[in-house]
Amino acid sequence: MNTVNTNGGAAQYTGSMSKFLIVYACILVLATLQFVIAYTAGSTYQMFFRMAMVALIEAGLAIMFFMHIGSERRNFVTWLAIITIFVMLALQYSWTDSYRMELGVPGAQPKTGAVQ
Repeated sequence: MNTVNTNGGAAQYTGSMSKFLIVYACILVLATLQFVIAYTAGSTYQMFFRMAMVALIEAGLAIMFFMHIGSERRNFVTWLAIITIFVMLALQYSWTDSYRMELGVPGAQPKTGAVQ
């Protein structure tokens, strides 16, 4: 028995409006938690770590539910994560290029008062 896929290979998104409202409410609670973390005492490292973890959870919820990545095939999600990490790491190599406006061409002597 052959079955014909009539949706053109697109993913089937299932979910009710209440699920999305609950996820949205969770994201709002996490944003409030970040506000509370910002006003608590603690070292800079602790605050950065806590806020980064909450931000990663928020981003994960938004990506999984609002961008419907959670209903995609695992292979696609794995490759999407690998490519995203690669692009983010590749962007880090271009940050040094931003100093050209301050320092001039590569190999030139630094200008007076330049940050190095």
